[in-house]
Amino acid sequence: MATIPRDPVMLLSYVNTQLRDFYPSLEALCEDQEMDGELLKEKLASVDYRYDKERNQFV
Repeated sequence: MATIPRDPVMLLSYVNTQLRDFYPSLEALCEDQEMDGELLKEKLASVDYRYDKERNQFV
């Protein structure tokens, strides 16, 4: 498992890259990376980003 950034802005970049390049959904990413999806959403919401299922990215 990769080291996941703690900084919300770096986390945003990491997650969106993972979603774009490797995962068909946030759920698949969280399951594979053993991440808590709700905690991830909360952390990215703190920098005003929300998951868009249609785009499969945080916007």
